[in-house]
Amino acid sequence: MSTYAGPPAAPGVVCAFAVTRTPPDPAGLAAATGHEEGGPLRVLSAGRGLCLIVQDVPAALFDEEALTERLNRPADLERCARAHHRGVEAAAGRGPVVPLPMATLYRGDPTAARAVAARQQVLDTLLDRLRDRTEWAVKVHAAEASQDAPADAGTGSAPATGSVPGAGAAGRAYLSRASARRRDRQHAHGKALAEAEAVDAELRRYAVAATRHRPQSERLTGRRAPQLLNVAYLVEDARRTEFTRALARLTADGRHPSVRVDASGPWIPYSFARWDEDPDPQAGPDQEVRP
Repeated sequence: MSTYAGPPAAPGVVCAFAVTRTPPDPAGLAAATGHEEGGPLRVLSAGRGLCLIVQDVPAALFDEEALTERLNRPADLERCARAHHRGVEAAAGRGPVVPLPMATLYRGDPTAARAVAARQQVLDTLLDRLRDRTEWAVKVHAAEASQDAPADAGTGSAPATGSVPGAGAAGRAYLSRASARRRDRQHAHGKALAEAEAVDAELRRYAVAATRHRPQSERLTGRRAPQLLNVAYLVEDARRTEFTRALARLTADGRHPSVRVDASGPWIPYSFARWDEDPDPQAGPDQEVRP
């Protein structure tokens, strides 16, 4: 995802990573790297008490046409994503941050500062909401099934009815077995979905908010079993132990044998830092925040 603020002014443009109220330690910022083609990361004052972590980057590589071409190449996209995350991490050294979309570009410092100042109220609300909170990513897959039996197991290929005596009965038996297997698969999938929802309901008890992302394909996960839920939870640091204990129970006690639960965190709360949407400061445990 990129946000472009018009054609660049030569010789370069400003790439913005994150907004914060607490500028990072100068030594830590100097040691951090953003895009390898750009200059050092720096702090830009923007709005009342807000800081923007930025980097000067060459227009030849970051104008709209060049950037679009680069982001369509998987290797370059990954490099840009990693560079963006390094910039956001550098911004988060001393307090909450609002990460900006990857490849947020401005025509110089004044344009960047005005863009932040125009969203002052939203950014202040987000920074208050994200203070002392982190994101946890939880992915729920259906349990890996044993190798499926061939559709014609025990009978060879599907019988051709009418070719030999008794073929009709054999065909009916074949269709009956196929129908039973289909019902079994549907039942197993329904059971896995119900258990996945139970996992989500349990984890929401310990979270401030949750957002469901689109489940990843088998090509991305590398698993045969489908991904049923891909959820991010915003968790108070004070409740982190409760949340991780709940995760441990869900993955270890066998209460949900039809699913497998994988979790990672804590992360910077990307999923809950949309500065282009007005956040609800009254978000509760059951609020669904859609990306």
